[in-house]
Amino acid sequence: MKTTLSQKETAFCRAFVRTRNGREAAAAAGFLLFPEKAAQKLLAHTAVREKIAALETEQTATRAELLAGYRRLAFGSVADAVRLLLASETGEVPDPETLDLFSVSEIKRPKGGGLEIKFFDRQKALDRLAALECDTADAALTFYRALERSAAAICGNGADGE
Repeated sequence: MKTTLSQKETAFCRAFVRTRNGREAAAAAGFLLFPEKAAQKLLAHTAVREKIAALETEQTATRAELLAGYRRLAFGSVADAVRLLLASETGEVPDPETLDLFSVSEIKRPKGGGLEIKFFDRQKALDRLAALECDTADAALTFYRALERSAAAICGNGADGE
């Protein structure tokens, strides 16, 4: 049984994870002659399904990182930025490596003196966070699983695709 995928097969897997459309993914990967049939055959192969699952895991990790970043922007503390702002008035010089300035988008020192700190927009972070939370990834995964079962049934591999 073949376990290594060709470049075209790997390209199919990447396109499928991105589009969730077998025909479109097959055509994008270079399977131009009967892309629907090529997609069915590819989705029936265990190595292809495993590669798709691995790519989905990577995508899930990336999505989790995005969610964590937006949560941090939306709900994170600005205490260290305020500490930095007050330090410019008191003469204290805090170690920049110890400050959490994740929410800060810009720091300026105007000509007149002082310090100007701009923060990322919390409302935009909340909006983006809400959009990511409501993403249809679960629906797409359900659709993929249905395709996987169909491909397995066509190839006579049984209901579980093995």
